[in-house]
Amino acid sequence: MPSYTVTIATGNQWFAGTDDYVYITLVGTEQCSERTLLDKPLYNDFERGAVDSYDVRVGEDLGDIMLVKIEKKKYWMQDDWYCKYITVKTPTGEYVEFPCFRWLVGDKEVVLRDGRAFLPQDDKTSLVKQHRQKELDQRRKTFRWKEWLPGFPMSIDANRHKDLPRDIQFDSEKGVDFVLNYSKAIENLCVNRFMNMFQSSWSDFADFEKIFVRIKNTISEYVMQHWREDFMFGYQFLNGCNPVLIRKCTKLPDKFPVTHEMASVSMERELTLEQEIEAGNIYIVDYEILEGISPNCTDPSTLQYLAAPICLLYKNAQNKILPIAIQLGQNPDENPIFLPTDGQYDWLLAKIWVRSADFQYHQTITHLLRTHLMTEVFGIALYRQLPAVHPVFKLLIPHIRFTIAINTKAREQLICECGLFDKVIKHHGMDNQEDLPTYFYRDDGYRVWETTKSFVSDVVNIYYTGDERVKDDEEIQAFVKDVCSFGMQDFDYCEFPKSVKSRDELTEYLTVVIFTASAQHAAVNFGQYDWCSWIPNAPSTMRKPPPQEKGLANVQMIIESLPDRGRSSWHLGAVWALSQYQENELYLGMYPDEYFIEKPVKAAMEKFRKQLAEISSSIKRRNEGKKLPYYNMSPDKIPNSVAV
Repeated sequence: MPSYTVTIATGNQWFAGTDDYVYITLVGTEQCSERTLLDKPLYNDFERGAVDSYDVRVGEDLGDIMLVKIEKKKYWMQDDWYCKYITVKTPTGEYVEFPCFRWLVGDKEVVLRDGRAFLPQDDKTSLVKQHRQKELDQRRKTFRWKEWLPGFPMSIDANRHKDLPRDIQFDSEKGVDFVLNYSKAIENLCVNRFMNMFQSSWSDFADFEKIFVRIKNTISEYVMQHWREDFMFGYQFLNGCNPVLIRKCTKLPDKFPVTHEMASVSMERELTLEQEIEAGNIYIVDYEILEGISPNCTDPSTLQYLAAPICLLYKNAQNKILPIAIQLGQNPDENPIFLPTDGQYDWLLAKIWVRSADFQYHQTITHLLRTHLMTEVFGIALYRQLPAVHPVFKLLIPHIRFTIAINTKAREQLICECGLFDKVIKHHGMDNQEDLPTYFYRDDGYRVWETTKSFVSDVVNIYYTGDERVKDDEEIQAFVKDVCSFGMQDFDYCEFPKSVKSRDELTEYLTVVIFTASAQHAAVNFGQYDWCSWIPNAPSTMRKPPPQEKGLANVQMIIESLPDRGRSSWHLGAVWALSQYQENELYLGMYPDEYFIEKPVKAAMEKFRKQLAEISSSIKRRNEGKKLPYYNMSPDKIPNSVAV
């Protein structure tokens, strides 16, 4: 009587094991095995982290094993189980791998195909075609689109983390509970005594150090010491938390009437302002999108204010970026242009207002919208349109790990009523390395982008032997269309394609997904404590309106404009918590869950890891001895996915 050996691996997560009954059925090209209970006498089966083997006896050979059906039935109470993979050894000694990497919740069955990746046009038998379609039908019922807020990308249809499908929830809910994390941050930072001191202003700038003394690092201390200086203000547009807004100025906008007389004292080359613009030495940052936005009214006792400033910057002979003019609103008739030659507190307050606007833009657009929410759109469309056997599902799934969960948690607890890389750089006129040799975000980002794109291209070319294969893949076309038509709701400004017609287009598209979820998120997230922990450098709110005339500012006015003691403490706790890596973080190139079993893909992964390691080493060498090291784009500090 033929016998098949079935080996089953249980996950290492908390509560991954089960005491429930587990049954298996092997489905071959010739026939199926009987439904077999997997149970060893006097043995605790399917414990957390266990790898268990069982014999399944059949009357006749089953042929090639196409599918494995796993069923879990309740023993005495609800007991979820996380199955990593199943390996079947046939009577001829052949091993067939069946990746699973999912939870079986309640009385549930899962039907798995073997680990080889297949495009839909490569499935020839009705058995595998039906399995493929059934999986997608079930997924579309589970992963539903929902409008979170008008004008925003669509999100998952779940109000709370616990409402999400088990497969995309966090392994440990405590690890991502924002309330718990904030409490931990406040305790670690020793700012408990300030938490309820709302409407209580600090006495002077040095007074902010009372909440800054517990956890320091090289960059945050350097920021505290130099935050008033123009070079530090300009440097942050290149390598701070929000290094995506600065662009080369090719023409001054009419709404920002800076004259040569205003700027001449700040320029070194004996050129006119117009000549400096033509020479490529003038840069601009415009926060126009913040115009007309009403600030939060969470505390009726404290009015809060927003501004939509415009800032002109100059590259001096030492290649430092320095501010030379600031207008705190979009209307020049109502807003004077502040200059470095103005009174020191007028100029300092103008810079603080720019830094506050930058904080708002960074948190809501650069960080939340363009990494978290966009990656969630990709993730939902992935589950809805690509079955587990599709090579693009296998490629992308590590890069959306926990993203939908972290976003749902944020909507539940944090964001509530209370409360393409190289093209973009070139479009902003920021691509010339000789112009700005210290724009490390750009330089490191280029290298990570190109390395990631090369890896994606290697994988795409394994499964798509020509452009026609891309055009004929109905599932990948449905995925791309779902992102644009549903996830982005066909917004007029949506530049996402509704189809991909070649291997190059598909490679570019998938690189955007991976880069956004990994490198771009790391660049704008993990430096938050570095740059925002010194409150005057990145105020999360302003309590006085922006000045509309010169000569009014003094230290007292600035202190009364900055966040009070209570808000400063909450701000510090937030940026500390957001800057922490997850336990057991998986960094770019780390793929411990083997969704792919094909040797060419594993070789591409190994090549990818080696290239990333070389980039990390070169960044480490460059940073040696620097007072302001830049490491946010170092691959060894880039998590695979948006999970914090």
